[in-house]
Amino acid sequence: MRNLTTRVFDSVFDMLPDEENPSPMVRIHRMHPLAPHPIPGTPAASHAPAPNSDFALYAKLEWMNPFGSVKDRAAWALIADLERKGDLRPASGDDPGRGIVEPTSGNTGISLAAIARARGYRMRAIVPNKVPLEKKIMLKLAGADLDVVNDALCPSPGMGEGSINLAKSYARAHSAKYVMPNQYENRANVDAHIKTTGPELWKQSEGRITHLFTSLGTCGTVTGTATYLKAKNRNIKVIAIQPSEGHDVPGLRNKAELPSSNLFDPSLVDEIIEVDYNLAYTTAMEICQNEGLFAGPSSGLIFAGASEYLKRERPAAGFGVTIFCDNAFKYMSNMLKHLPQLAPEALG
Repeated sequence: MRNLTTRVFDSVFDMLPDEENPSPMVRIHRMHPLAPHPIPGTPAASHAPAPNSDFALYAKLEWMNPFGSVKDRAAWALIADLERKGDLRPASGDDPGRGIVEPTSGNTGISLAAIARARGYRMRAIVPNKVPLEKKIMLKLAGADLDVVNDALCPSPGMGEGSINLAKSYARAHSAKYVMPNQYENRANVDAHIKTTGPELWKQSEGRITHLFTSLGTCGTVTGTATYLKAKNRNIKVIAIQPSEGHDVPGLRNKAELPSSNLFDPSLVDEIIEVDYNLAYTTAMEICQNEGLFAGPSSGLIFAGASEYLKRERPAAGFGVTIFCDNAFKYMSNMLKHLPQLAPEALG
């Protein structure tokens, strides 16, 4: 049973997002980069001046997905692809079955582990040591076996014994026990967003979307969503936000790191904006405190880039959507590093 009116589901998998059960979108008000928009129904709204921009800006809250991030979409598609091919086998008795091994900076691994273990498959995650402690704990909590390696924050190929190469080697050496979905090359990652994220945005905006603001990671989100939206309206602007080099925003990449993914299609992206990675954390805090949305650092970076673009271009009208990939709760240690004023001892 999947009753979207009463929100009653037969299984957690029925909660995964699609066009009929989309992740929510919420309008940005106080932090609108062109002019503050009063929040309807609040005392301040009754006497606030009318906003001087007809550009509506929304955040798509991907942390409302059942496993906590935009990566639920790719993980579900990757596992479904392996199941169709007969590449997975649940553990049974003394038979360990055949499970998954995957390099991850956190969110894809968490989603893969939660889905895989709930379906009876083992999961081994190869994780860079710079991934926040909270994400490592979440991976263990979801049931993943963890190998922490000395690697860049985001797994990259061609880096000796980096996370991606170690996972590939592990899959080859233990092929009877593990298969690697490979989120960096598997087109199922892109297809997930062609089938879900794109149609959701089109339906939720009633076909009015003019701008999409997203990030660069495996590039499944930007390539899949842009593929769908530009097929609907080729004039939709797709703006990708990248962190400055040396960043510590898990899961995101700048252009120098894009060779780690075979899924990036530059023809679908109208502009790439680089943002100082420190703004990922300060902007996330501002979103929390001004919009009531507990945005994580990747969401903060995307919003900072969207704000920069809109202040520069100053469109008179439009409908923009920023992808808020996940929330702040998996990043407390990184938040404290960048925002020491949040430390308990700083609060007196």
